[in-house]
Amino acid sequence: MKVIVVGGVAGGASAAARLRRLDESAEIVVLERDDYVSYANCGLPYHIGGVIEDRAKLLVQTPESLAASLALDVRTGHEVLSIDRASRSLRVCERQGGREYSESYDKLILAQGGTPVRPPIPGIDHPRLFVLRNIPDMDAIIEALDANAKRAVVIGAGYVGIEVAENLRHRGLEVDVVELLDQIVPTLDPEMARSLEDHCVEHGLKLHLGAGAQRFEDLDGRIGVRLDETRLLEADLAVIGVGVRPETTLASEAGLELGESRGVKTNASMQTSDPDVYAVGDMVEVQDTVLGRPTIIALAGPANRQGRIAADHIGGVPSSYSTTQGTSIVQVFELVAGGTGLTERQLRAADVDYRKVHLHPAGHATYYPGTASMHMKLLFDPEGRILGAQVVGRDGVDKRIDVLATALRAGMTVYELEHLELAYAPPFGSAKDPVNMAGFLASNLLRGDVRFWYAEDHPDATRDALLLDVRRRDEFDEWHVPGSVHIPHTELRGRLDELPRSRRILCYCRSGQRSYIAYRLLVQSGFADVATLAGGTLTFANVQRDFTASS
Repeated sequence: MKVIVVGGVAGGASAAARLRRLDESAEIVVLERDDYVSYANCGLPYHIGGVIEDRAKLLVQTPESLAASLALDVRTGHEVLSIDRASRSLRVCERQGGREYSESYDKLILAQGGTPVRPPIPGIDHPRLFVLRNIPDMDAIIEALDANAKRAVVIGAGYVGIEVAENLRHRGLEVDVVELLDQIVPTLDPEMARSLEDHCVEHGLKLHLGAGAQRFEDLDGRIGVRLDETRLLEADLAVIGVGVRPETTLASEAGLELGESRGVKTNASMQTSDPDVYAVGDMVEVQDTVLGRPTIIALAGPANRQGRIAADHIGGVPSSYSTTQGTSIVQVFELVAGGTGLTERQLRAADVDYRKVHLHPAGHATYYPGTASMHMKLLFDPEGRILGAQVVGRDGVDKRIDVLATALRAGMTVYELEHLELAYAPPFGSAKDPVNMAGFLASNLLRGDVRFWYAEDHPDATRDALLLDVRRRDEFDEWHVPGSVHIPHTELRGRLDELPRSRRILCYCRSGQRSYIAYRLLVQSGFADVATLAGGTLTFANVQRDFTASS
């Protein structure tokens, strides 16, 4: 059996390696149009910034190492021009020299990934404008930086854009970040991204949110990024990272079916509409775990698994790919942000009924040094099934997102989060882990043990209510929601007669813990219409940007 894999890196290299482990007799050819077949593309920004000093560490495998260990015929610099499905053959161009030849196959695996989006903006071909998708892109950016670059513009503030911006700051450049949306990291909800934005500004990034590049101008060898008629950002180089689209040209020209999202359509075994042709990685359409709808989610983990599954099917091993939930994480200077499942914005757009909680637990036991509060957001349906989660903080973000991603994948409910037995020692967590706490809070909401009001309710839905601040006097004096009544939660039992029983009372504190105590006290004391602010003033400050909450 002869199997050709078109493309390397995550999906293609995984498929080829797995197939060899299953079938020693198979002839396996990997055709990669670039000069590198297996490298850590997620590490590219960090070599630019000098965090990863040794460039060679990015090269996971070479054609020589793959030939020696797995007997793979890896041909870099070989581009597939066309697929003849009838004769099961490829037309291939050897880029060095331009020689063209035909290559037959029994089974074909397409792993071409995604293509960086280069929007049709005037000046998009400016020589000082770069993308970052592969090793040559990285090398070109470093060469430009080494030419005494002082200032850069990054267009797009998704994961790649913000990682590039951070690493350019590590190199000492002045960096402007341009993002068409009104927030950075659009895989988060806006209030979850706010602290990241503030953190970026503290570290010297200049954010231009709700702005887009209108055109690129040449400035005597430098580049100008025109935002509007009054704003021109001048720089030595610019990097555009506004996303990727599936690389489907070859598949489409071969008559393979594309899905609703314009990625290649496959079955659970990663077979395309031609059963002898498989497709894996960023080029394929997947099903969203929560909604079951077709979508494109470009992540290395799913690409690796899909490559393995395609190889399994060819090798006769029962294996299938199910869905993609989009679990991801990013570090921005000292802050870390992660998410899994759907955001609130996506749930609203899909018209899904959901509930939510905000909380601000510490990364580990507060008496052990080195922790800080994190911001957790948990989304779930009225029956408690987990729909999505986001966490932003300094320590322990990754373990909480991974636990919540596992819970979502397993179809768990918030009630089951209460009972998870998670590792605890003071340097690592708390006896009641933040994941447990999220389960407690969500379960309390669904059981009716608590009612929340939310920061976005203010001021329209809170206008006729009594706002009750239950923090300490010094906190209240530093900042409070205008019009609030102040009674510390420790004094509330003796001052209940100061509160009107016929009026709605909305409690709040810094994180939600003290106001929950006040809520329970008021409800059990006969107050009929009471709610507590979800996430406290810490969340309120991220939603209501015109206000400044005490930290």
